Amino acid sequence: MKNLITLIALALMPAAALAQDDAPPPPKWSLAIHGGAGTLNRDAMTPERRAAYEAALQQALDAGAKVLAEGGSAMDAIKAAIIPMEDSPLFNAGKGAVFTWDGTNELDSSIMDGRDRSAGAVAGVKTVKNPILLADTVRTQSEHVMLMGAGAEAFAVEKGFAVTPPEYFATPARREALERMKARQLSALDVDLKFGTVGAVALDMEGNLAAGTSTGGMTGKRWGRVGDAPVIGAGTYADNRSCAVSATGWGEYFLRVGVAHEICAKLRARQELLALLAAGVEPHPVVKQAEAQNFADEVMADVKQLGGDGGVILVTPEGDAIFSFNTSGMYRGRATSEGVNEVAIFGGEDKVSATPDH
Repeated sequence: MKNLITLIALALMPAAALAQDDAPPPPKWSLAIHGGAGTLNRDAMTPERRAAYEAALQQALDAGAKVLAEGGSAMDAIKAAIIPMEDSPLFNAGKGAVFTWDGTNELDSSIMDGRDRSAGAVAGVKTVKNPILLADTVRTQSEHVMLMGAGAEAFAVEKGFAVTPPEYFATPARREALERMKARQLSALDVDLKFGTVGAVALDMEGNLAAGTSTGGMTGKRWGRVGDAPVIGAGTYADNRSCAVSATGWGEYFLRVGVAHEICAKLRARQELLALLAAGVEPHPVVKQAEAQNFADEVMADVKQLGGDGGVILVTPEGDAIFSFNTSGMYRGRATSEGVNEVAIFGGEDKVSATPDH
């Protein structure tokens, strides 16, 4: 009897092993954040300042990763990651935003859900503590995509947002940058050695993508200038069929290239080609991490060729969290369900790939 049981068990083992092999992989999540890219000087980065930025990036990364690890949505994760950076005076978003030529702080933000490509954006608001939340409210509680200035602020009040006094956003360092710019007749690029725009992109365990971006713009901006951050397709884009992107840099060039959408369009075209070539094959091949990196690098090279600089973060449907920047550094971080958790500032500091190549 014992031998019969053993034989039955051995006979069943291949089937059990096969069933295990056919089991779907566990759901995964991925998150990338940025806090601005630009001309960063290693020699000028004191240990104390570096530690402050790394701590702020880690706080934002942990907040977003917690949402995803607990099964939350990509949309909730990017808001959770962006809010701490909007609240930190270290970044050019929310508190700590740069000053306009007239000495005010004007905030821009956008958000996009890859499930249905619904989007919301605000530009030139002065009384909203967390513009990313207002952008999402435009997405969910209005028939519009972008609101600006006084109209956006009136909408915020109507939807229950507290009116934040202007002095909340002002910081001595940003005011000094404006005064230096005016006194020396410098350009915004001479004053802003980095672009402190913040952003986040995420993939949740349901396979949905999302992206968000928030900024105070450029020091000394005039005439209601708006950059790429609140513009869907330039500074922010998310589509479950391709990727989620958030950009930071010289907005005029990102607008001209349509950076965020351009990267996603390249990835989607590649994915559709692979599916066509593999018709009838299950599972379909997917865009490799190296390919996604190349597409992002190509678009950033296009920006550089025109004369602009900055960087992007992106997450793919496969969970690859990718950075691409044509500057000396970008404040950034990424975390995944596979155990990656890292923050970095200068080029070449990334420790590992976000996920193994496919």
